[in-house]
This record gives sequence, structure tokens and C-alpha cells, in this order.
Amino acid sequence: MTISSATVLKTASMTGPMLMLLGMLMFALNDAMGKWLVANYGLGQVVLIRSLAALILLVPMVWKAGFGNLLAVERPGMQFFRVAFSTAEVFCFYYAVMYLPLADVMTYWLAAPIYVAACSPFLLGEKVGWRRWTAIAVGFVGVIITLEPSSAMFSMPAVISIVGSAAFAFMLISGRFLRGTPDSALVFFQVVGAGIAGLAFAPMDWSPIASSRDLLLLGLLGIVAMAAHMLVNRALKISDAATVAPLQYTLLLWAVIFGWMFFGDIPRFGMMVGAALIVASGLFIFIREQMLKKRQSVLPAVPE
Repeated sequence: MTISSATVLKTASMTGPMLMLLGMLMFALNDAMGKWLVANYGLGQVVLIRSLAALILLVPMVWKAGFGNLLAVERPGMQFFRVAFSTAEVFCFYYAVMYLPLADVMTYWLAAPIYVAACSPFLLGEKVGWRRWTAIAVGFVGVIITLEPSSAMFSMPAVISIVGSAAFAFMLISGRFLRGTPDSALVFFQVVGAGIAGLAFAPMDWSPIASSRDLLLLGLLGIVAMAAHMLVNRALKISDAATVAPLQYTLLLWAVIFGWMFFGDIPRFGMMVGAALIVASGLFIFIREQMLKKRQSVLPAVPE
């Protein structure tokens, strides 16, 4: 029996999106586990054990690639800032989910590409036309609606959510300066940085692990996150970004489902409206950037 080339191409075209969807599901599971764990254990403790578990999967990958890649990295200063932003993002996320519904926190984090687009003219020297500025403005309106302007808008969990999503955006921006650094090295520094911070804070609020189930969940927190990263990276390598990147917004759907299933969270109307604006804005910005890249591959300059 022979397999036609059309069948092979069809299978290949479906593999990338399926891997991205599975990666988003695993990220959502990881976030739901994290929300449950930080309600019972210290924030530093959870981040520390999460990082140690992630290293179980990561160290063999780094070993295979060669530890020399970790020593000969480009732009050490930028590497440090990226690790600082990624560590701040992890701590802010787990702090936020202690007090806010999972879907709310995920909505703030999905606004990060909008922050990146807004900062890109000033930090990356990229040109942003009126269409993307309009989309950026719509995205910021979505964030404000999600916050539901009131006295609660400036509550500590809400402020930490905004700070964390901004830290995530700056982590993404710093990553653009480090395109020559292998993915394994970037993730290794990211995990080690979070682990060091977790080690520093863990003694302040360490709680005895109550059961073997909790120990398993604490370990899975890092392993599932690393597996999700691998799935997403693989999806981006075998499929065009324009095909798989928009699927990241399925993370919000899973956050709503898991928030309702495990924590009884009912999505607020304001959150749903704000999330819709943020997702629409993020998708427009992404699609517009893909269109401009294709045009610029033909023409040296294209008006936005």
C-alpha cells in the first residue's frame, strides 16, 4: 500500500495546528494546577518546585545541545533583563490567580502582544501605521473594560496582573533581540532564574506538603509547562506562524472551562466583552504584521 503525496501533505498541514492546540490545553492545565497549589502552598515554594521539575526535562536537552551554548550567549545584559522579566511574570501570574478567576488573569496576559506592538516603535524601531495603532487602542479599551473601572480597579491583584502582563510583554520584546540564542538556552536561563527567586522566597512561607498527590501536582506543574513549551515550539517549526499562532487564543476558552469546572468561576460580562476586544485586537495586529511581511518580501517599502 502506498500513501499519496496529497495525504502526506494534508497530514503534515494538520500536525502543526494540532500540536499548538494541545500545547495550549497543557498550558491551561498547568495554570489551573498552579491556581489550586498557590491556594495551599507558598508562592516561592510552588515556583521553586516547579522550576526543579522543569529542569528534569530541560537538562537532557541542554546536555544534548552542549553546555557550551550556555556560556557563549549573545548580549549577556539583555539575557539578564529577559530572565528578570520572565521571573517577575511568573511570580505575578501565580499571585494574581490566588485572588482572581483564571479567565480574568489569562485575559490580561493575552493583552501582552498589544503591549509589544505599542512599544515596538520606541524599543525596536518598527513602524506602526494607523491601522495597528487603532487596534492597539481597541486592545487597551478591552483591558480597561476587563478591569471594570471602579475602586476595585486598583486592587492589588488587578495591579499585579497588569504588571505581570507588562513583564511578559517586555520578555517577548527582549527575546527579539536574542534571536541568535538557542531556544534551549533561553528556556534554561528562564527556568533557573525563576528557581533562584523561588529559593529566595520559599523559606518565608514554606508549608509541609500534605500528601503524595500534592507532591505529584507540584512536580507536574513544571513538567507540564515544559511539555507545553516543546509542543508550541514544534508547532511553530513545522507550520507557518500565520496558521498556528492565532490558535493561542484557545487558551482563554480553556481558562473559562477550567475556571468553571474546578473553581466555580462564572465569567463576568465585562470580562467577556474586554476579552473579545483584546482577542480581536491581537488577531488584527498579528494578521496585519503577516501581510506587511509578505508585501515587503516583494516591495522594499509598503505604506501602512
